[in-house]
Amino acid sequence: MIRKLMATDNDTATAILRLVLGVIFFAHGAQKLLGWFGGYGFTGTMGFFTGLLHIPAPFAFLAIAAEFFGGLGLIFGLLTRVASFGIFCNMIVAVALVHGRVGFFMNWAGTQKGEGYEYHLLALAALAFLMIHGGGAVSVDRLLSSPGDERIKTRPQAA
Repeated sequence: MIRKLMATDNDTATAILRLVLGVIFFAHGAQKLLGWFGGYGFTGTMGFFTGLLHIPAPFAFLAIAAEFFGGLGLIFGLLTRVASFGIFCNMIVAVALVHGRVGFFMNWAGTQKGEGYEYHLLALAALAFLMIHGGGAVSVDRLLSSPGDERIKTRPQAA
């Protein structure tokens, strides 16, 4: 089963999508977990999720972990489908609890009371793609799931 979960092709475009999403979600997770990039850190984020949004603490912890560790998983291409699924669930909850009531569009002009869900919809589509296709080229998944002769070519092939 783990081999099936990690199976992927050697597609460069998939790898680019995975890396970009990984960097984005790692940065957001680092804000929430470590307080990096202007974030509130673990305590501040847990307080916001449990106090203001009334999310039970175990689910709030899972949301923080999904973004941070899921982002790392996407960057390295390790368990790409699992990482994508965790972040996918996170985005669904973000739309349902926070951004859905604001409307579709992001708050580019500063005229709304919050951000819409267009970013989340785009992320959901990209994450669904990765759940279907896997990590692509230059991923730990590819390294571990492909046959040995396909992973590393040590000698040039004879013509």
